[in-house]
Amino acid sequence: MTGGRGDPGLLDRMVLGGLGWLEEARDFFRLPPNVTTDADPNLTLKPLGELAELTQLIGLLHPRDEIRQTARGLFAFAWNETRDGELFAELIRGEPFATYPVELYGVFAQAGLRHAEVDELVHTTTRLRGWRVAREDHTRTLGVLNAERRIGLRQHADFGAVLAQTGLGGLPEPWALDRKTAYGVTHDVFHLTDWGRNRQRLSPELAGYLRLWLPSWLENWLEEELWDLAGELLAVTACLPGAPYDPDAWQRLAGAQTADGSVPEIGSAPATGDRAAAFTACYHSTLVTAFAATLARIASDEAEAGPPAGDTATAGGRTSCESETAP
Repeated sequence: MTGGRGDPGLLDRMVLGGLGWLEEARDFFRLPPNVTTDADPNLTLKPLGELAELTQLIGLLHPRDEIRQTARGLFAFAWNETRDGELFAELIRGEPFATYPVELYGVFAQAGLRHAEVDELVHTTTRLRGWRVAREDHTRTLGVLNAERRIGLRQHADFGAVLAQTGLGGLPEPWALDRKTAYGVTHDVFHLTDWGRNRQRLSPELAGYLRLWLPSWLENWLEEELWDLAGELLAVTACLPGAPYDPDAWQRLAGAQTADGSVPEIGSAPATGDRAAAFTACYHSTLVTAFAATLARIASDEAEAGPPAGDTATAGGRTSCESETAP
């Protein structure tokens, strides 16, 4: 890996291509009428929540205005699909112990998009005894805690204590990292740093561990052509102090991006005329690529500019903009 100076032209093309494909795929993010009853959340709410999470960040932080505007349009679309937040009130009334409505609402609340009834409901339900039941998935608990912080709620557990129980917090033996654990480690970093907005939250110990082992993990999953996980690992790399830049890895991920801007989750683009199947196979990896390229672009700009005068101690420690405003 080189220093933090990346290839802005390549990175911007990857973001533009990905967002263009996502724009064309808007209809597949639309929620069905039965979303609160019979629909599978993993096929409906999850894709929309991921679209909102990552386009909100791109629309806030990317240095190019046309990219920010495209991302903000997609984020506004996602909020509109929730009927300006009314959907979350319905979900919470139906499942008061469920965490996913709070996690999804937290994305919008962070951007200043609030719904009065939802705010009232979450202040009640997150204080219920059922909400405080320990969860086996500690990475998921970090996501819940981050959502509570975004909304302005009292966190139901200590973030540091939960982090210590995660795959990242335990500093797992690097040679034994399987695919599931690797995805967990990337999300531990995303929740800890608020998806790259606050990189100074990554401790020197964790940053040193990741800096040492990310190159070999990345090479492994690039060889397997698991582009989705490779993109997440590149996003984690961009969260490190000094943000190392691997030109070969970025060229290989760029080579997986098709002419229409989509990135397959694994291998080559699906050879099918079924647009719905292509969407399922590509939407997450395309979002991740645009997200990772945005973080790498910000880190590259920071490396080019150098540390602010009198602030060398925090160079590379945070994104160029940490304010959280509505798009």
